[in-house]
Amino acid sequence: MSEGAAKKEEKPRKFQAIRGTRDLLPPETARWNLVEQTAHEVFGTYGFGEIRVPIFESTELFARAVGGETDIVSKEMYTFVERSEKLEPNPKIAALGNFLEKVRQLYDTAEIPETDRNDLYLGRAEDAWKKVEGVLHRDSTSATFVDDLDQLITCIDAMQLGIRLSLRPEATAAVCRAYIEHGMQQLPQPVKLYYMGPMFRRERPQKGRYRQFYQIGAEVLGGGDAPAIDAEVIEMVMTFLDRLDLHGVQLDINSIGHSADNCRRGYVETLKAALEKVKDQLGQDSQRRIETNPLRVLDSKLESEQGIIATLPRIADHLCDDCKTHYAAVKHQLEMRGVIYRENWRLVRGLDYYMRTTFEITAQGLGSQNAVCGGGRYDGLVELLGGPPTKGIGFAIGEDRLILSLQESGKAPAQQGRDVYIAWMGERAHATAIRAAKDLRKAGFSVELPPVELKFGKALGQADKLGAKYALILGDNEVSEGLWTLKTLADGSQAKFTEPELLEHLRNSDSSLL
Repeated sequence: MSEGAAKKEEKPRKFQAIRGTRDLLPPETARWNLVEQTAHEVFGTYGFGEIRVPIFESTELFARAVGGETDIVSKEMYTFVERSEKLEPNPKIAALGNFLEKVRQLYDTAEIPETDRNDLYLGRAEDAWKKVEGVLHRDSTSATFVDDLDQLITCIDAMQLGIRLSLRPEATAAVCRAYIEHGMQQLPQPVKLYYMGPMFRRERPQKGRYRQFYQIGAEVLGGGDAPAIDAEVIEMVMTFLDRLDLHGVQLDINSIGHSADNCRRGYVETLKAALEKVKDQLGQDSQRRIETNPLRVLDSKLESEQGIIATLPRIADHLCDDCKTHYAAVKHQLEMRGVIYRENWRLVRGLDYYMRTTFEITAQGLGSQNAVCGGGRYDGLVELLGGPPTKGIGFAIGEDRLILSLQESGKAPAQQGRDVYIAWMGERAHATAIRAAKDLRKAGFSVELPPVELKFGKALGQADKLGAKYALILGDNEVSEGLWTLKTLADGSQAKFTEPELLEHLRNSDSSLL
């Protein structure tokens, strides 16, 4: 190898963020912090407490809650097997016998999932090992040794040697799991919880949609299904968006009836019959959904299908008396709260445990995929996950899309300039500068203290680049006199203050500093 080629090989690899992910950098992170802090404040005023659930859960939790046949579970989740710590990683061929004995022990004690697949491949692996072992110990010869060894390794690879875990694609299932696990049904009902954090789905990245994305959501679990609960949840999220001054917000609501009642079941049957008549005019996705979940056809965004969908039966015409009464009461409660809404008969949730109230909030600047929040009532989900019969309603806000909409509406991110830049000169001034920085930070001001002495002009130039409002000038004279010079960088004016006077001046001169 030539010297040039060797040097080229030694060049470190340049790493980049994985496709569908990205870095959030200042000053943009200031906007994210503002959004999340606003959520903490608003949700707290409605009596919600924050819950932080793990970033991964049992795959089965999401399969049961979201639906094993949904795209989320079948195609989009990031799933891995947490292999038992009792199993040696990458065992050598000679150690495969001990490895399989350990697998059998763990399987028999259910530490490895007891599935038909594992039962089949473990048996095949044990049979293949007997043949391979004989050749390794020279007890026998075999013309099929390579094939036997290949089958042994294939069977081991095919087994699920631990529980399947998935990065969370959403958080409602995890919140319900926590509600059950920690016996929260024993607390005063309803239990009001909110969360925020990253979620993960392997889908095609596009504007405002990423494989690692962020959600802010809330759930109300337990208690009754009073319409006032639904209305207050919607009021809370609208108050949050109003506090952020988000433009072009539109709230759509609907009722999809009761799943345990003929109104929902009867509507789905009527809808499916109507769809069968126009099946040939629909795209492949909609044709597939006629069989798997007819309600999802109403979600279609294909322009060619909109005229057809407009003629389909509407669920409002099929609601039972109880669901009609509940929906009317929800609308009345929203009106009492001054929440403006639009009824949208196509707004549905396709899973069986969703019922009655559904809602969606859209905002400007996001194109056709303009939803920033979706929610609804899901009585029955906690029970589906092994808990007691429990009423529930919640929502999830796509924080990435919310931030994008705020950007599109011209909301500038908060600047990350400093309140005070300390320009110090001389060793005596350095000690005073350290103490001043500590006192100013304790008082709530953001301070930049250069680690080395800079010439006066360079120090002021650095203060300007950092967007500092003030420069505190500390030299031998300021230290000796006990009078510190404060320069206002916007207009160049400056004045001298004692240390107590300086703090008071900063507090009074610009309340936005604190």
